[in-house]
Amino acid sequence: MDSLLTFFTEPLAHGFMQRALLIALAIGIVCSVFSCFLVLKGWSLMGDAISHAVLPGIAIAFVIGLPLIVGAFIAGLFCAIATGYLKENSRVKEDAVMGIMFSGMFALGLVMLTKIETDVHLLHVLFGNVLGLTTRDLIETCSIAFICSAIMLAKRRDLMLYCFDPAHASVIGLPVRVLHFGLLALLALTIVSALKAAGIILVIAMLIAPGAIGYLLSKSFDKMLLIAIASSVFSCLMGTILSYHMDAATAPLIVVIEASIFLVAFIKSLIMENSAGGQQA
Repeated sequence: MDSLLTFFTEPLAHGFMQRALLIALAIGIVCSVFSCFLVLKGWSLMGDAISHAVLPGIAIAFVIGLPLIVGAFIAGLFCAIATGYLKENSRVKEDAVMGIMFSGMFALGLVMLTKIETDVHLLHVLFGNVLGLTTRDLIETCSIAFICSAIMLAKRRDLMLYCFDPAHASVIGLPVRVLHFGLLALLALTIVSALKAAGIILVIAMLIAPGAIGYLLSKSFDKMLLIAIASSVFSCLMGTILSYHMDAATAPLIVVIEASIFLVAFIKSLIMENSAGGQQA
């Protein structure tokens, strides 16, 4: 029992581990909340597009002296709006437009970061560096995560109806365009909040896996939300603690645990469906 307690408490004796755990939990909660809407709306590729598209915004923000998160947010929002405009004004389908936009902006960001002398480490941008974050990073991340989570939870019923049936939401008087662009703005902010900790690449898994887990194991949105948050918090807690003992990268460990939970949830859902089918037969 003492060894188990030491396993969890020993990492917390270090300030950088305390910050890492708080940041991991903050982004785990906000990503899991948004993940539910992302899965219902079928916007997984949109999340991928925006996360990759923030790279040139980071480079430009560094050059002109703006906070990196401001540049990342503007670039992400530009990608989302430009994708919507191109989809509505061309015959190209949305997935193709998103693929062109995010790959083009990501490539532009890579060129800019390799040609501009910055103190932004490319690997940290791509994969995150949760153990190297400062108290200021902690405050920024937690503030953005709290605001995004609070808005999504407060408006969850309107957002859920919009994700399920936009036509019905419009008929009953909900501001569909406001919800659409509001959701895109919240997606960009959520990605920005997780950027320093999880990086451009790994944040996608944190935005998709919790909602997919909740979707497999529940039939109501509120239960889906609770399962998504619980699985994400567990993954962030265990991933951070294990990274200390294994001397491994934190964000990848979190994603590996979330992926493992998804596989377990998938197998359980298959067993439940087969069992229900056998009883009906």
